[in-house]
Amino acid sequence: MLSSRWCRCLDTARLAFGSVKPWPALDSFFENRSREAEQSRAVRERAGQPPARGNLILLTHQVNITALTGIVPSQGEMVIVTPREGGFTVAGRFSPAAGREDR
Repeated sequence: MLSSRWCRCLDTARLAFGSVKPWPALDSFFENRSREAEQSRAVRERAGQPPARGNLILLTHQVNITALTGIVPSQGEMVIVTPREGGFTVAGRFSPAAGREDR
């Protein structure tokens, strides 16, 4: 479990998964777009690598998700990606408000 260092993300990660590792590449770049390319590259690279076991969970912000996928998620929405060589593909979305997966 990797998370943005912002309190809301860290709190969510701890509540949902128990433990978390803060990762600066997941921090919001809403107020400083100069970091967008480097952060997106790092996240794209990491998300494109299948984990040794289980699933990789990345907790970040709308602006980051939109830069990576073109999707503008709702608050609390999950975007599920599948690793592929050199990046990932969007496999689906899950919105807690809707209580169902949207494809």
